[in-house]
Amino acid sequence: MPAPNLIHRSRAFLAGAALALSVLVGSLGPVHAQSGIQTAAPSTTRLNGDNVIVAIVNGDPITRSDVTNRARLFAVSTGLPVSGEVVDRLHSQVLRELIDEHLRLQEAEKRHIAVQDREIAAAIADVEHSNNMAPGALAKRLTSSGIEPRTLVDQFRAQIAWSRVLRQEVGEKGEPTDTDIADQEAEIRAQTGQIEFNLAEIFTSVTNPKQDAEAARFNDAIIQQLRNGAPFSVVAAQFSQAQTALQGGALGWVQPNQLDPAVLRVVEQMPIGAVSNPVRVAGGYLIVTLRAKREIGKQTFTEISARQAWFPFTQQLNPTEPTDQQIAQLQAAQRLGQNASSCSQIEAANAAQGNVQPSDPGPIQLEAMQNAAMRSLLSQLPVGRASEPLPAQNGIAVFMVCSREVKNVGMPSRAELMDKIIGERLELIARQLTRDLQRRALIDLRG
Repeated sequence: MPAPNLIHRSRAFLAGAALALSVLVGSLGPVHAQSGIQTAAPSTTRLNGDNVIVAIVNGDPITRSDVTNRARLFAVSTGLPVSGEVVDRLHSQVLRELIDEHLRLQEAEKRHIAVQDREIAAAIADVEHSNNMAPGALAKRLTSSGIEPRTLVDQFRAQIAWSRVLRQEVGEKGEPTDTDIADQEAEIRAQTGQIEFNLAEIFTSVTNPKQDAEAARFNDAIIQQLRNGAPFSVVAAQFSQAQTALQGGALGWVQPNQLDPAVLRVVEQMPIGAVSNPVRVAGGYLIVTLRAKREIGKQTFTEISARQAWFPFTQQLNPTEPTDQQIAQLQAAQRLGQNASSCSQIEAANAAQGNVQPSDPGPIQLEAMQNAAMRSLLSQLPVGRASEPLPAQNGIAVFMVCSREVKNVGMPSRAELMDKIIGERLELIARQLTRDLQRRALIDLRG
C-alpha cells in the first residue's frame, strides 16, 4: 500500500488534472454510453402542460418551451447569462431557426431518411472531445443550466438528417468529373504564390429584408461572446445555418477567388486567430475566424509520429476520491514519464497495460488537429521526451513524440479536390432547397 503522503499527492493530482485534460486521450469506450444524453425522439412533437404553441409548421407545433430551451442552449454555449432578458432577446431568431429545422426534418421524413441514436451520441461526443469536456459533461452542464438535454439531441438529429437530404439531392450529378477536377487543378496552379486562408464560419440567413436589423443585432451578440472567449466551433455548431455547422464551422483552406469580395477584404486584413465583424453577404450575414494562412504552391505542414501508453481505470474516476487502483495507475504513469527515453518503451508500457488504446495513432498532421490542447502538447513536447501523465475519466495517458518533420503539401490530392467540389455544391443546394421549402410551407406564427 502506498505511503499516506503519496496517496494525498496522488489524489490532489487526479482531482486537479482529470477534468481539464480528459479529452487529450483517445476514444474512451462506446460513444452512446459516454454522451449521457438520451437520444429519444425529437421533443418538438410533444406538448407538456402549460406549453404555449408559438408556431405551427405544416401541422407540427413549436412550443415556447422549445424556443426557451434552444435559447438557453445558445446562451450556455456562448457564455451569455441564462436570464429571462437574454432568452427574450433571442426568441425571434431562435424561432426562425427552429422553423427551418422542422422544414428540413419534414423533408427528410418524406424521403424516408432516419437518423440513428448512436449517430447523435457520436456527434455529441465529438463536441465534448473538441471542446475539452469529459464524456457526459455536456449533458450535466445542460441539466444544471435548466436545459433539457434532448434539446441538443433534436438539433443534431435535424442537422444529420439534412446533410443526408442534400447528399440525396445532389445524387450522381454531384460526383465531380475528370474535367471538374482538372479545372480545379488549373485554377490552383493559376493562383500559385497567392495567399490562401484556413477559415471557419458562422452563417446567419436573412430571407426577408425586414429581418435584417434583427439579424444584425443577433450577430452582434454572437461577436461579443466570441471575443469574450466562447469557443467558435461551439457557437457555429449551435447557430450557423451553413452545412459547415456539423464541423464546427470549419471551411478548411479557401482560395481568394472562392470568397465573397466583401469577406475577402476583411480576411486579408485579419491577424491569425481574429474573429471578424458580421459581413453582409448574399442571403445573410457571415462571421469568420482566421485559423491560418499560407502561400499557394508552397504549403507546408508538420507531420508528427507519436506513441501513447494508456493506463486504464477499472471504474470511472471521481477526482476527489480516487480508488487505490487509480492511484496505482497514476504512479505507474508517473514512473514511465520520468524514465522513458524512447518510443519503444512507450509501446512496451502500453502492451503491458493490455493495449486497451492503440499505441500508434498513425501519422499526425499537426496543423489539421481540431483539439487545440493536444495540438499545443504535441507541438511543444521535445522529441524523445515523455509527457506528464494526462488523466481522463477512465484512464491516464503518457505521450511521446517520436519524430517531427515539415513537409510540402503541393497540389491537393484527387480525393481532396473531389471533397472540395462536392462541399461547394452541397452548400449551394442547401440554400436553394431551404428557400424552396420556406416558400411552399404553411407556417402559422402565433403571438
